[in-house]
Amino acid sequence: MKTEAQFEIITSLSAVDAVEWDALAGSQPFVRHAFLQGLEQASCVGGETGWSPRHLLLKRAGMLVGALPLYLRDDSYGEFVFDFAWADAYTRYGGRYYPKLLTAVPFTPVTGRRLLANHDADRLLLIDGALDYAQQLGVSSWHCLFPTAADTDLLMAKGLLQRFGAQFHWRNSGYETFDDFLGEMSHDKRKKIKQERRKVREAGVTFQHRVGAEIEAEDWRFFYACYCHTYRTHHSPPYMNLEFFLDLGQRLAANVMLVIGYQAGERFSVALNLFDEERLYGRYWGTTGFISGLHFETCYYQSIEFAIARKLAVFEGGAQGAHKLARGLLPLTTTSAHWIADENFARAVGDFLQREQRGVAQYVDELNASSPFRDAHDVSINPPS
Repeated sequence: MKTEAQFEIITSLSAVDAVEWDALAGSQPFVRHAFLQGLEQASCVGGETGWSPRHLLLKRAGMLVGALPLYLRDDSYGEFVFDFAWADAYTRYGGRYYPKLLTAVPFTPVTGRRLLANHDADRLLLIDGALDYAQQLGVSSWHCLFPTAADTDLLMAKGLLQRFGAQFHWRNSGYETFDDFLGEMSHDKRKKIKQERRKVREAGVTFQHRVGAEIEAEDWRFFYACYCHTYRTHHSPPYMNLEFFLDLGQRLAANVMLVIGYQAGERFSVALNLFDEERLYGRYWGTTGFISGLHFETCYYQSIEFAIARKLAVFEGGAQGAHKLARGLLPLTTTSAHWIADENFARAVGDFLQREQRGVAQYVDELNASSPFRDAHDVSINPPS
């Protein structure tokens, strides 16, 4: 007789054994216990941040067989799937949009596992558990952001609404050098990249790639100062603090890489990337001064060189940014899944999503028609499993 599954809601990942959680999470760093619990420990989520952990656990005979990162949200900042217009419309409709439930990696628009279980039957149970919990709380909605294709199929099977977005990813076609990559681009785009790189070299900027234990505390302090400056330049408070990044460098050392630019022997620019055995994920960057082309060199070209050297299949360049196309990062669609409690409002959202999907598809097609490569490239980059 099969043991009946039981659900549990926890308000901190410190209540879960890291080994058990990671056995379900897989190798991608962002849903691993160290990353998510590190955000809690450093108070980047919880408290007054608007991100209240309500993680859903699925247990059978006392063993953890499924888990769902889950947050009770008071706003929509730091999600990268924008539903502010939905919240406004819901208020005018006479409802209260917040709080809502959210399954996502805070502040991280990276596709990956969200239904953490080893079997589809348990993944479907996690969806049922989340829907039941949302109805118990009486929230307006539950949203699952950047799930894998496999997770998306299960979420759609349970009747959630699908939303599409677009990102820009670089794909490794077996390059041995950066020049091999440039050799596949059109003459104009290749010339533009070489000009950008030359301006940075002529300004006397050199670069180092530091991984894990190679990253010193002073490197992290420099990175954090640049990270904060970048956010404030865009009139936004930084989401994460130095404590989190220092902890990240310790607990996920094998997955962390800093690109550090030097000028006259002093740190001048920096970019943070995380990586696993297949992919490099561009996250944050900053600098202490302006040089034409420095952003592209620090964030993209140095990261592509690292990916080539490590034989990584994909470099994900982060959210948005059509300027990435000219640097060899091609567009592809991302997805999210949404459950709306009010059936009438859900129908209206569903109608909107159908129109938006056509717009996203047209946008991606137009971008692909302007590919920087001389020959057609396969843009069907498989998402993380």
